[in-house]
Amino acid sequence: MSDRIALVTGASRGLGAALAEELAGRGWHVVAVARTVGGLEELDDRVKAKKQPGAGELTLAPMDITNDEAMAWLCRSIHDRWGKLDLWIHAAIHAAPLAPAHFLDVKDWDKSVATNIRATGVLIPMVAPLLQAAPAGQALFLDDPRGGEMNYGAYGASKSAQIALARSWQQETARIGPRVRIETPAPMPTATRARFHPGEDRAPLTNPQAEAARLVAALQSAP
Repeated sequence: MSDRIALVTGASRGLGAALAEELAGRGWHVVAVARTVGGLEELDDRVKAKKQPGAGELTLAPMDITNDEAMAWLCRSIHDRWGKLDLWIHAAIHAAPLAPAHFLDVKDWDKSVATNIRATGVLIPMVAPLLQAAPAGQALFLDDPRGGEMNYGAYGASKSAQIALARSWQQETARIGPRVRIETPAPMPTATRARFHPGEDRAPLTNPQAEAARLVAALQSAP
């Protein structure tokens, strides 16, 4: 069993799934969290199909990151089983449909705040002690700077708030750890992007697996 433990929140699709798959292929034990059970099972099938000697494994955790009790139980389980967490990748996001600010749907707005802002603020205090227990714990947040753009009100505002919180944590832990990284991935042909850019020519976009490989390599080369 690998002694490198990663938690990927939002691991059932898109870049989150690609990152979980990449880490497992490099020998990590990945705790993959998402609400979509089918997506997690497909991820597990892909990892098992490609498994090579020295590859890592997955622990599937089908749960909602906005459920405080479930996430507290998960973090306690990680502590009881491994005693630490080497890496947390926070890829979970609610991408509300594009709409002018004066046509915001209240349910989408509430879900954006709950998933993108509140859950992040709840998870950081839960995960931080696990990362601090590792020799070189790291957290990775994925930026998508849309704040203030036309029609991106709910998504742009809530994503900007999430990253602002991550930047505060980054500065606060610069000397004591864990190391907090914030990266802006290349445009990829994900389902989220397809909702925002229907009919877009997807050929020039970066393959999520290639972007995952780039990001994981950067994490592992960090001093």
